Amino acid sequence: MYFAYPEKEIRPQTPVPEGYEPFYISHLGRHGSRYLISDDEYKSMIDLFENAQKNNALTELGKDVLKRLQQLWTEVEGRGGELSPRGIREQRGIAERMYSAYPAVFTKESKITACATTLVRCVLSMDAFCERLKELDPRLLISRNSGTRWQRFLNHHTEEAIAYRSAANTWKPGYIKFEKERVQPHRLSRSLFSNTKFMDEKTTPEMVMWALFAIANGMQNVETELSFYDLFTKQELFDLWQCKNYKTYVNDANSTLSAGIMMNNAKPLLKSILDSAQQVIRSNGKGADFRFAHDGNIIPLAMLLHLDGSFNSVADPANVYKAWSDFKVAPMAGNIQLVFFRKAGSDEILVKFLQQEREVLVPPVTSKLLPYYRWSDVLNYYQLLLKQ
Repeated sequence: MYFAYPEKEIRPQTPVPEGYEPFYISHLGRHGSRYLISDDEYKSMIDLFENAQKNNALTELGKDVLKRLQQLWTEVEGRGGELSPRGIREQRGIAERMYSAYPAVFTKESKITACATTLVRCVLSMDAFCERLKELDPRLLISRNSGTRWQRFLNHHTEEAIAYRSAANTWKPGYIKFEKERVQPHRLSRSLFSNTKFMDEKTTPEMVMWALFAIANGMQNVETELSFYDLFTKQELFDLWQCKNYKTYVNDANSTLSAGIMMNNAKPLLKSILDSAQQVIRSNGKGADFRFAHDGNIIPLAMLLHLDGSFNSVADPANVYKAWSDFKVAPMAGNIQLVFFRKAGSDEILVKFLQQEREVLVPPVTSKLLPYYRWSDVLNYYQLLLKQ
């Protein structure tokens, strides 16, 4: 979930069918890169290592890690959960590339709206995105909103989904077994603490390993140029990620265990997307609607849209990573874009889907113009899904 936006993986796009021009973009974006959710995720490790140093319980590597943590703290203190400077750059870059790719969408006549969930990092992501567009064309008028009215569809979670996640007898027993088989923290503990008994009095080796893993992952999102990946073996990194990936999968994606209930979380959002697009089409208008939310919103939407690679359903935890990867579906600033095209003298509307600004297919919907689809076919398919 801390994978920084994969800008370098953006590829050239398929030429638009002859005669068609873009006129509307519907966009859902995750907030940009952020700091770890709370200051305590950093400070708890700093306190632990400082206490160990006072008690002569650190190895040479442990002393070096403490210095790194203290250096990192000068940037991250008081910024838990906030959008980082990299997160701002990510959103600005996405907006700039969109403007460059589809200039016909952005004119003084365009109707453009933006909305965000109520968390500050989402609002600031919206502002970074919109401000870059306005820098490129100061004539653009972009209404921006954040509040309960927009939160209801941007960050919707059904009672059934919430109950499934919290129940002790759904996914948790399998996860606990899976984690226990893969998280082996004692090599790491011995490399950092000369007296592991001291560490055991304060926390557990597992908690230390998870905390350092989060800090290591989060370094790509911050400005301080340090790394903590050297503390882990490649196998440890893979096993820790497998656990995180599986937990996200069963809580937000299309796990066989949850029987598709997480898709319902995205239905109000999909309805908003369809209704907004239809309104622009019926009015023969042009413009864009930008929405900013979280990984827990973009994952169910990608699944409900049946974007290729986002809908896969498996049951065995050991096979999840082969079918579904969190960093592919919802990296920092991850986004889903629907780009609409019309042809003069024709009523037929085409649409294509982008995921992280790369063309992606919707396998259940057929088309002879891939990656472009007839909007009428896409609309009918999604309207049927909303009724299920």
